[in-house]
Amino acid sequence: MSSIMRDDDCYCGLLADDTHKIIGAAMEVYNILGSGFLENVYRDALGVEFAARDFSYEQEKLVNIFYKEVKLPSYYKADLMCFGNIILELKAKKELTKEDEAQLVNYLKATGIPVGLLFNFGNPRRLEWRRLIYTDKRYSGMC
Repeated sequence: MSSIMRDDDCYCGLLADDTHKIIGAAMEVYNILGSGFLENVYRDALGVEFAARDFSYEQEKLVNIFYKEVKLPSYYKADLMCFGNIILELKAKKELTKEDEAQLVNYLKATGIPVGLLFNFGNPRRLEWRRLIYTDKRYSGMC
């Protein structure tokens, strides 16, 4: 049995401290750069910010994909992977859509990684973000 939980749902505190740290770093990047750049600029700026804060992270991390518990030869390339267990998907567009959330959900399902953060740096009014948690007892048994 699996489920998707958004930030406003009960999420058992799953990696809450780490996700709050990442969100704080993303807010710093947005406050300095604002909107208007391409995704790769924000990815690189987050890398600088994460390094300054001594976060463990990898850019464009290749992540295994599973189908029916079988590892596929294909890989997913995460924009960023933080602390070894949080996928970051970055956008630079006017506003986030349900399709953007669905994309991250698919990445979480396919990789078995439980936590993902979706950031949109393209909104001129504010940084948009969503924290999604995928629980599947086949992979993690969490929550």
